[in-house]
Amino acid sequence: MGDKAESEVLMDTSWRVVGSTQDRLRAWWCSCCTLKKRLPILGWLPRYSLGWLQMDLIAGMTVGLTAVPQVLAYAEVAGLPVQYGLYSAFMGCFIYCIFGTSKDVTLGPTAIMSLLCASYIDGDPVYAVLLTFLSGVIQLSMAILQLGFLLDFISFPVIKGFTCAAAITIGFGQVKNILGLQHIPQQFFLQVYYTFHNICQTRVGDLVLGGVSLVLLVLLKLMKEDLRPNEADAPICVRVSRGIVWFFGTARNALVVIAASCVAYACDVSGYEVFTVTGKTSQGLPPFSAPPFTETTWNGTVIPFDEITQDLGSGLVVIPLIGLLESIAIAKAFGSQNDYRIDANQELFAIGLTNIMGSFVSAYPVTGSFGRTAVNSQTGVCTPAGGVVTGVIVLLSLAYLMPLFYYIPKAALAAVIICAVAPMVDCSVIIKLWRVKKLDLLPFLVTFLLSFWEVQYGIVGGIAVSGFMLLYNIARPKLKVSDDDVLVVALDNGLNFPASEYISNVLYTEALLGIRRGKPGMLTKQSFCF
Repeated sequence: MGDKAESEVLMDTSWRVVGSTQDRLRAWWCSCCTLKKRLPILGWLPRYSLGWLQMDLIAGMTVGLTAVPQVLAYAEVAGLPVQYGLYSAFMGCFIYCIFGTSKDVTLGPTAIMSLLCASYIDGDPVYAVLLTFLSGVIQLSMAILQLGFLLDFISFPVIKGFTCAAAITIGFGQVKNILGLQHIPQQFFLQVYYTFHNICQTRVGDLVLGGVSLVLLVLLKLMKEDLRPNEADAPICVRVSRGIVWFFGTARNALVVIAASCVAYACDVSGYEVFTVTGKTSQGLPPFSAPPFTETTWNGTVIPFDEITQDLGSGLVVIPLIGLLESIAIAKAFGSQNDYRIDANQELFAIGLTNIMGSFVSAYPVTGSFGRTAVNSQTGVCTPAGGVVTGVIVLLSLAYLMPLFYYIPKAALAAVIICAVAPMVDCSVIIKLWRVKKLDLLPFLVTFLLSFWEVQYGIVGGIAVSGFMLLYNIARPKLKVSDDDVLVVALDNGLNFPASEYISNVLYTEALLGIRRGKPGMLTKQSFCF
């Protein structure tokens, strides 16, 4: 009996050891999975190869050549000095490489975000940097609290209406730079009026340079789109020629801006002031310092933090939400296209952290860029490390090329912006909404029209109309009533308390009609289809 008891104790002890070992292994595995989820770089970095490095270098340099002229132009849209575009373009490249879950997405200034910022910061860099910090804090808090589902309440018609209106507003806002006009108001309707009112003051040099830049950008884009992929047995000269065409088409923004700057420089050296140029910019890298929470005006007046936040107003809601919406929509689209999944809450975390850290280098709010993400994907990027190359190119531009940006003509930057936002005007969405659900045209049109008054009014108005339609469907569900001796009412969705009075009235009315027809019947339990 003693031997048996001893063996049982030994077996029990061994099972406990095995169980505790399994628990430790399970806990270790869970901690590793959690760490990989929070630091996605750990998922792909151990498998990194020379082949991936080659593709990431090509993609990163290509996106960098696209990004530098674009972000300079977008800073103009935001009403800030051009160097703020570069200040905002590099931090996201490094942060997203560590925390992002999409290999294609590139974070930085975009046309829509620049337009939104312009309506809140009034060209004040202090307001822009503080808005960046506060937007990042809000976005990071949403990620920690798992509030990404709130973006689902911004419907497709609202997004499309806002995007189309923003593209038209941004595009027309650059017409004044193509024409060389000065002192044109920012508000869209005033902008249209004064642009046509002052059209007789058009500078011929700016008009010619802007028109030529537009034509070149369109031609280079069409050349790239018509380019066929290289066949394996194609002659070397054919493959080289296609590579040259591909490079010129991909780097068209940089090439056009460089060419226009050379022309402007030649005219300036010759003593002719033919073009409106960007002018003097701050040289060197931005200082790494905490964002300002107060502002001292030229006459010594100090604007406190609470007054600045009051001035920013609804921007503290609109900017973070639209930034998240734009970036996550892009990440989902390219994840679906390239067959990988993204983590929405991790994307929130990456964008929020980018904006917080960006505020320490004088950045204004950033989000995912559809155009640069498309270039990144088409160039064959393999991992988010391609963004590091893009960030290095932006930093090199800040360190060594800022004096050269003096000669960039505003007309050339305007042409870059117009070509970038033109594809965002999607007229086919009206036909699509008409065919699928005509009522969805209402939030689309409300958003589209109000956005020309003020962009934030368009977004809020569209969300309000969409929310009212959603609540109406909840309060007035579709009912199917059948009266075959027994009155049966079937709901097409779940029963919610706003619909209770409506359903009660329908039941009462149908029961009375049944009595009048000589079919008193009786009410059964409702059948639900969830």
